[in-house]
Amino acid sequence: MRLLIADKLHPRAVEELRTLPIDVVYEPGLTRDELAGALAGVGILVVRSTEVTAPAIEAARELHLIVRAGAEFRTIDVRAASKRGIYVANCPGKNAAAVAELVFGLILGLDRRIPDAVASLRAGKWERAEYGKAEGLYGKTIGIAGLGAIGREVAVRARAFGLHPLAWSRGLTAQRANELGVTAVSSIDELAQKSDIFTVHLPLTDRTRQIVSRRVLSLLPKGAIFVNAARADLVDYPALREVAAQKNLRLAFDVYPDEPKGKHEYQTSLFDKPADGSGTLVYGTPHIAASTDQAQLAIATETVRIIRSFLLEGNVPHVVNVSGATAARFQMVIRMDDKVGTFANVLNVIKRHGINVEEVTNTVFEGGVASCAKLRIVSRPSETCLSEIRAFDEVLHVDVVTLPNFA
Repeated sequence: MRLLIADKLHPRAVEELRTLPIDVVYEPGLTRDELAGALAGVGILVVRSTEVTAPAIEAARELHLIVRAGAEFRTIDVRAASKRGIYVANCPGKNAAAVAELVFGLILGLDRRIPDAVASLRAGKWERAEYGKAEGLYGKTIGIAGLGAIGREVAVRARAFGLHPLAWSRGLTAQRANELGVTAVSSIDELAQKSDIFTVHLPLTDRTRQIVSRRVLSLLPKGAIFVNAARADLVDYPALREVAAQKNLRLAFDVYPDEPKGKHEYQTSLFDKPADGSGTLVYGTPHIAASTDQAQLAIATETVRIIRSFLLEGNVPHVVNVSGATAARFQMVIRMDDKVGTFANVLNVIKRHGINVEEVTNTVFEGGVASCAKLRIVSRPSETCLSEIRAFDEVLHVDVVTLPNFA
């Protein structure tokens, strides 16, 4: 089997992958359009930013697994992969500390105006009176929208700074919030209303697109800090510019609408200021939140773990396209002699009776004499079907169990 790494991956991970029983091909310069032609004979594909389209997946006849060396997987056509029975896995949470660190760098930068003070000093100025003006963070309230891996890391650092962390996330209970050391609020509106600092860490879905709306933004207190190091589409940016000017908000971004790809120039109106130099204080970084050596090594190490598990154990950690619930309503338990063809004969009978098998596990007992197969099936087998299976000399026992329905 061949493994194709189609994006840059930490050298240590590439070295570890070469120790596995697989032919490793490292081509980090492949583009989306070139990928389809490079997938012939490839069983495992590793990508970061390279898009994996439906045509590329369709062309990859031998592909078993796609690993996104990162937290999200929107660049992969998961539906196309699922149609062909190809696993898709990601590496969630491995960049959480890096993102949380940048978030606090931006918060501190806004409060103390660090970038401007540095620029002033580099220009040969000594403006201590100007840059000595700061509110300070201690005792303020930080609102965290989204309490996944990154949101939790932000909460940890917030407490270290003496901030009071509030959080909102769908499904967040008071008990879970207490365990994480945050106070839960009932809505994102309430979160904005109570936050001196407001930071967004939600996944981008149809439900969260522009969830930070004009209404939410208008609820922020005057002079509040707003940080978005998650996804640009979570925020109504035109509304943010207007509300920020009205309420003297301080803004920091790591993500932007229409980010350039492979270019070194980018223009955004988010940083525009009036001719007199007044206006909203805005700082930004070029989508670098997860880009620390520590984070990249952690993601690469997790990528190796996923591939190793798939190759040596048959399991896929962090798989994102395997159904958690199936149509199976019954489980057939078959104890039988561990002989060539025994299980195949049983499956032929099941097929002949039109029973669809959703899941199969087979355990061989010590000594290799007997085995036990468990088949999760959609419909209950008839007595005729069971009699045909029991008629095989190698079959020791057959039983059918009704599965609980948790729907």
